Amino acid sequence: MRTPGHRHPLAITTAVGAASLLALTGCAVGTGGGDDSGTEYSSDTTLEGELSVMGFSGVDEVATTRMDFAKQELGDGVEVKLTEGELDLQQFLSAAATGDPPDLIYANRDQIGSLAARGAILPLDRCYEGEGIDADAFVAAALAQVTLNDEVYGVPEFNVVQVTMANADLLDGAGLSIEDVNGSDWDAMSAANEALTRSDGGSLAVIGVDSKLPEFFPLWARMNGADLLSEDGREAHLDDPAAVEALEWAVGIYDAQGGFGDVKALRDSADFFGEGNQFASGVLGAMPMEQWYVNVLNDVSPDAPLEFDTVRDHDGEPIAYASGSAWAIPSGAENPQAACRWARAMTSLDAWLAAAQARLDLREEEGKPFTGILTGNAEADEQIHDMTTSGGEPWDSGIAAVYEANEHTFSLPANPADAEFEAAMNDAINDVLSGDAEAADALAQAQETAQQALDDAWATVEEGS
Repeated sequence: MRTPGHRHPLAITTAVGAASLLALTGCAVGTGGGDDSGTEYSSDTTLEGELSVMGFSGVDEVATTRMDFAKQELGDGVEVKLTEGELDLQQFLSAAATGDPPDLIYANRDQIGSLAARGAILPLDRCYEGEGIDADAFVAAALAQVTLNDEVYGVPEFNVVQVTMANADLLDGAGLSIEDVNGSDWDAMSAANEALTRSDGGSLAVIGVDSKLPEFFPLWARMNGADLLSEDGREAHLDDPAAVEALEWAVGIYDAQGGFGDVKALRDSADFFGEGNQFASGVLGAMPMEQWYVNVLNDVSPDAPLEFDTVRDHDGEPIAYASGSAWAIPSGAENPQAACRWARAMTSLDAWLAAAQARLDLREEEGKPFTGILTGNAEADEQIHDMTTSGGEPWDSGIAAVYEANEHTFSLPANPADAEFEAAMNDAINDVLSGDAEAADALAQAQETAQQALDDAWATVEEGS
């Protein structure tokens, strides 16, 4: 099965990622193995040696096509060695602490701030300038996630956004439309949730609406007018009354169906990546979901009764919470020149267009529509959008929703305590979901914890600058 990226973002839960990095905070401090002040970055330089890459796998045609392009850009003098699989932070930080880091890592963008603040990765201004990487080419929300204290620490790629996905038959049967479940009217969405929910013998049989907590809480908060973190990454706003209201509403969606435990149990029992997925089997009314799932659904259940829209705020405008990946060069890397060129090549317009063509060719061979790729490169996104092919409805509407959402994104700003911030936030959400705390109390405690972590982390950054 092929998704728009090299891995399924479903496997990357923010709670686990944040907790993992939080546990490694002590190891991460002081892991920097030196700067790159003596390194000359230039797109004209003939490179040689070994390039060790950690955290990336070439598992589909989008990855392998770009890898082939990047290897050509490196030249025959460079041998690329991949440590495949998700980035293992413990393995990376341990290697960095012993002075033997890889030359390049592929990380989640929400990990970049903490890694940068602890000296584990290099600022990339000189890399960008020398290799001719155009920072303005990237989607603004993606670049913001890898920029700490006005310095860029990563080269972003892929953009993951949400769109509204719904079972059209269930909507029709309840006399509802996609506008009732796209987030624009929370009262209507709550009513739709109750109308769509079904029980069988006291057990939940159909999930009306899934508000996708805890991972999409920043989306609901922003829709309600709350910025959970200030633009400069210094002030937490987790206890903003608008955020509290958003959490109460999103948890209330589950409470109306018997509680989060019941919804999660039914959600987890679905054949999520197969033909028995929750839309095809009629056990889910609607949910916001990452755009790559449009492609999955078209692959495995092309005849499912689906309907798509963007997620919309209270004014009816599209909104999406952006996430994705980034390339970063560890402090003490032995071959930063090759690392920089690889990052430039992998995220270049030419590489993305070649990857899109490979995906398009494969989809045409299979008689399926090409639903696009969100790259993190704004120009590539525009040109790849033009390459998408029609699959009729609902797929054409799905593609349109994906690209419209990509034009209306926000992200949580990079900060030196991103792991601690996310852990505090997700702990609070989970406490409310489990019934152990009220939203206002949980977010007040999270605010205190997160702000202390931010204050401490920024103080450390400023002491070292």
